[in-house]
Amino acid sequence: MAVTVSNIIPAKTAENSQTTQYTSSGVQTIIDKFTATNYSVSAATISVNLVTAAGAAGNDNLIVKTKTLQPTETYTFPELVGHVIPNNGFISTIASAASAINIRASGRLVS
Repeated sequence: MAVTVSNIIPAKTAENSQTTQYTSSGVQTIIDKFTATNYSVSAATISVNLVTAAGAAGNDNLIVKTKTLQPTETYTFPELVGHVIPNNGFISTIASAASAINIRASGRLVS
């Protein structure tokens, strides 16, 4: 078994439509850190889904629902740390505004 530390979601702005941010391809992925920062001047929300290979983002795989971030607030999502994304599973997010929240995630790829 090989384990590789990886930046699974490079820093980017979260979209305001449900968007796949990372797909675990050919490996299982363990989430070590997931960070979101609200860089806007207004409060904004973000939701995060952890979806299995056969699924789609929805209420059955919603891990964090409409987490409100105040202006300049950073949140590290302890709810996501340690979760395993199976091969072909993915992380999907939706933000309340298209230009408000930056996200980044790191983890371990296990093959």
